Amino acid sequence: MTILINKDTKVLIQGITGGAGAFHTRQMMAYGTNVVAGVTPGKGGQRFDDQVPIFDTAAEAQEKTGANAATIFVPAPFAADAIMEAAAAGIALVVCITEGIPTIDMIRARSFIAHYNTNLIGPNCPGIIAPPLEMKLGITPHRVCKAGRIGVISRSGTLTYEAIAQLGALGLGQSTCVGIGGDPVGGLDFVALLEMYERDPDTDGVVLIGEIGGSAEEQAAAFIKDNIKKPVAAFIAGRTAPPGKRMGHAGAIIAGGKGTAREKVAALEAAGVRVSPTPAEIGSTLAALL
Repeated sequence: MTILINKDTKVLIQGITGGAGAFHTRQMMAYGTNVVAGVTPGKGGQRFDDQVPIFDTAAEAQEKTGANAATIFVPAPFAADAIMEAAAAGIALVVCITEGIPTIDMIRARSFIAHYNTNLIGPNCPGIIAPPLEMKLGITPHRVCKAGRIGVISRSGTLTYEAIAQLGALGLGQSTCVGIGGDPVGGLDFVALLEMYERDPDTDGVVLIGEIGGSAEEQAAAFIKDNIKKPVAAFIAGRTAPPGKRMGHAGAIIAGGKGTAREKVAALEAAGVRVSPTPAEIGSTLAALL
């Protein structure tokens, strides 16, 4: 069993004919993802690589193919509209890879999709990969993944890949790995995903990778303390970041003395989470708990 996606997931790609969309669609299909449709306005009726039908709208794509998940590679000025279009079309899961979406656009998109039964991952994220299913929605390099029973949640794309590789080297495969992105306004957070992992009988432990800025890690710590019985290991990026300077992601900034790595580490440790001191020890920290 995995979270968010399963063997019946049918994926449509918004922005399938763009450079990034085309490249990663081919990677997703090569891994085994069931890509049933693409969406590019003005190119309806064409086929991607002579295999995947292309439609002008997400609504038409969903109606004709039964797609229930979408992956978005649309350029930043139009990506929030693509999220809303997918939600309005009845897509249950939307994974937005696009980075650089204006915050005001995402506030509008979040308000819009609240009226629909749609889960959003991202934006500015690597997406989801489920090694037991050989399925991914996004850009995670599947060659480093191995099927197993460890969940990974991360605000950082590259640290997601690093954690997966370390776990694999220790013989610990993954059930589902989810990169939630590091923008100030996004979709599902640590708490929502931790609850899913706790209910998943095929996940034995979780790696949580956070970073400075915001309060998502503190909220996760409070939830873990009261609700999570499975072992959780964590790493917090940005320990040496000076206050007021954004580090990497738009949401990774210490403002008003809040959102520091020290606060996040303290909250997680108080909740019983073992926090890795360095990025090189993420895998071994989780292994020690098991």
